[in-house]
Amino acid sequence: MDGSSGGSGGSGQRAESVHAQPGSGARLDWGLAGAAELSRVCAVLVVVDVLSFTTSVEVAVARGMRVHPFPWGAQAAEYAARMGAVAAVGRRDVTREHPWSLSPAALHAAPVVPELVLPSPNGSAISAAASATGLTVVAACLRNARAVGRWLLDQGYGSTSAPIGVVAAGERWPDDSLRPAVEDQLGAAAVLDALSTVSGGLSVEAALALAVLNSVPDVPAAVRGSVSGRELTTRGFGQDVEIAVQVGVSDVVPVLRNGVYSPA
Repeated sequence: MDGSSGGSGGSGQRAESVHAQPGSGARLDWGLAGAAELSRVCAVLVVVDVLSFTTSVEVAVARGMRVHPFPWGAQAAEYAARMGAVAAVGRRDVTREHPWSLSPAALHAAPVVPELVLPSPNGSAISAAASATGLTVVAACLRNARAVGRWLLDQGYGSTSAPIGVVAAGERWPDDSLRPAVEDQLGAAAVLDALSTVSGGLSVEAALALAVLNSVPDVPAAVRGSVSGRELTTRGFGQDVEIAVQVGVSDVVPVLRNGVYSPA
């Protein structure tokens, strides 16, 4: 099967591509390209980047910070200066004077700042791109997946006319191609589990992700043992993994408004 997208219907109105999983109330896709596809047709987008962007967003927003997502590698410090914000740095670049980084553990301990610019190569880039479309965007992780699901249902999302798009961010290979990541599949499925009663039902892709979640006896252990979990632990950031695998401990729902994540 080729990778072409659906074209326009005979009436002149653009047909919904099969790649957008039409006819379902909750849908699942991967990475920046998947987010772009779902953004065209969904009423709300849920970004899941468990290790570590959306977990960092949840931790920061829960502590009272407003989080500005920003693409990785861009001039985050210059943008932060223009916004009157503090720019997070890489985990290895923190200092006593600048303890804010893309690390849930660091953000849990760092002083609270009103505005935080948080760059990342995956979840942040997806959030920034989706925000530019004007779509409602929510940050979810294992810590707040249930709360996010409840909030989406309370807002009336999940019908075929107002579908929910759940995007598992994934990681990157050295050639910049997408590497599907266990932790994001499980995090996305945890959101879908809370959405299993949506009136429009789950797409096949979403239902299969949920089936995988239901087959995993110990989600925290699976994340710890995943490639991403072991990588962070080996690099000395195991505490980030431990914070990320605290399932269902948060009621915070970070919603992206005017380019900034703040509580719903």
